Amino acid sequence: MIVFPAIDLKNGQVVRLAEGDMDRATIYGDDPVAQALTFAEAGAEHLHVVDLDGAFAGESRNREVVERIVEAFPGYVQLGGGIRNPEAVEGWFDLGVARVVIGSAALKDPEFVKDMAREYEGGIVVAVDAKDGMVATEGWAEVSDVSVVDLARRFEDAGVASLLFTDIGRDGLLKGVNIDATLDLARRVDLPVIASGGVKGLDDIHVLSLHAREGIEGVITGRALYDGRLDLAAALAMAART
Repeated sequence: MIVFPAIDLKNGQVVRLAEGDMDRATIYGDDPVAQALTFAEAGAEHLHVVDLDGAFAGESRNREVVERIVEAFPGYVQLGGGIRNPEAVEGWFDLGVARVVIGSAALKDPEFVKDMAREYEGGIVVAVDAKDGMVATEGWAEVSDVSVVDLARRFEDAGVASLLFTDIGRDGLLKGVNIDATLDLARRVDLPVIASGGVKGLDDIHVLSLHAREGIEGVITGRALYDGRLDLAAALAMAART
């Protein structure tokens, strides 16, 4: 199971939001590249980066910072935030990003996502962000009438690499991962699932790793690392046992 330490970017700074609310941002640093290297030194081979400004604007707002992170980080960078057209996808892959995460466009323009999944095999991750089981979009500012499972099933045969499932009600709050909802999705959809939202410590990593063979590909963690509640090296070691 892959552990993805997260770097969320707002105005070029490393932040974490509570429940996706831009007005509830905690700033953890002003040097995202140094943070990426710190994660690499702890043994991370994968990094999850989010352009929060881009998620709300619908286009990149932290491109220069992302470029520096990709250049510096020795592993794989997975990027999300405002990626909603072919030019954006192509631009990020040209920059060296390993996988791009598409959220809002997956609901509003599924054919675009399927086209990109065919063109960039293994490079497209679909974000299914849930609020009370329904899909949220536009930086989580809007909630649709489509269920998470229904959206995920639309991409089962599209060549998508993975689903990134986030329980918005837990994101950034250290409440613990919504294990039941994450496993339910993994069991009902024929695609690997990356868990996100609410990781509070090593126990979450342990429980998720026990279900790796049921389709849990990885887990994203941010605030728990920044607050010192989760040791990245220990999390990586735990995940490597599966």
